[in-house]
Amino acid sequence: MRIHIYSARPHDQQTLVTRLVQAGHRVSSDASRLESATLAESKGCDAVCTFVCDEVSRAILQGLREQGVKLILQRAAGTDNIDLAAARDMDMAVAHVPEYSPHAVAEHAVALLLSLNRHIHQAYQRMQQANFSLDGLLGFDLHGKTVGVIGMGRIGQCFATIMQGFGCHVLAYDPAAAPEQHMAGVRYETLETVWTASDVLSLHCPLRPETHHLVNAELLARTRPRALLINTSRGPVVDTAAVLAALRSEALGGYAADVYEGEACVFFRNCSGCGYDDPLLNDLLHEPGVLLTPHQAFFTAEALTSIASTTLDNITAFSTGQHRANFLV
Repeated sequence: MRIHIYSARPHDQQTLVTRLVQAGHRVSSDASRLESATLAESKGCDAVCTFVCDEVSRAILQGLREQGVKLILQRAAGTDNIDLAAARDMDMAVAHVPEYSPHAVAEHAVALLLSLNRHIHQAYQRMQQANFSLDGLLGFDLHGKTVGVIGMGRIGQCFATIMQGFGCHVLAYDPAAAPEQHMAGVRYETLETVWTASDVLSLHCPLRPETHHLVNAELLARTRPRALLINTSRGPVVDTAAVLAALRSEALGGYAADVYEGEACVFFRNCSGCGYDDPLLNDLLHEPGVLLTPHQAFFTAEALTSIASTTLDNITAFSTGQHRANFLV
């Protein structure tokens, strides 16, 4: 099969491309994201491999289809960047990687929480400037605190397990979880109860119409004073402007995230030389009490290996007509 990989980075060359070539596929790739200007790169391909920042709209799908593309391979769990209804209308198959390493994302969420709470990033910057004072670095013990987990899929459960190990009381909100799926030692409550009772809130829910800006000004107004909010789910789950307002009014104690609602045009690129045009992101980066990382929570050796393996399995399933467990269309 001939495959073009969009938004390819060096790590994709080392893992994904190598694995596909070894399996006998003809692979081309470059760093460009999929959009109307880069459609021609997929001409003559049977499949394209996409990532979360690629645009896979109805118009793009139509362009891909006209060039012979029959299969969209999303090398991520989330597919909110893909118009699945349009793909279904055009009889184009869409596969994703529903699970690669839930531990990778959960552990990164914990790293963000610890760094935010104990001001590790700020202390590191001070030390580089020979400032060894403790002013402004006061944190709190996690032991005995209440942690609210929004979304109890594989990643949310991993995060909850780690928090239990810290001696935290864990509350969870997940309307999709049946009672028999409830995790031992975790109390499942309404969103209102979890939100108002938690010292730490960690987001692990998918991006759907009902979760877009789930965290908004109204919900943030009911946050426990000085609570910390962690987001390793998807950027648009959070209303960034509302979070900034909550931080400035001290309704929220701190915000750490690996995602941002406008990240498609910025993340996964080195903008140090060319800059970027996003005033909201600029405000977020310069707001005290905010810690951001560039969508790297998935970025472990184990996760990359799993993504490459599952993507290859998806190609094989499409080619042979085997059980398409990871196909959404």
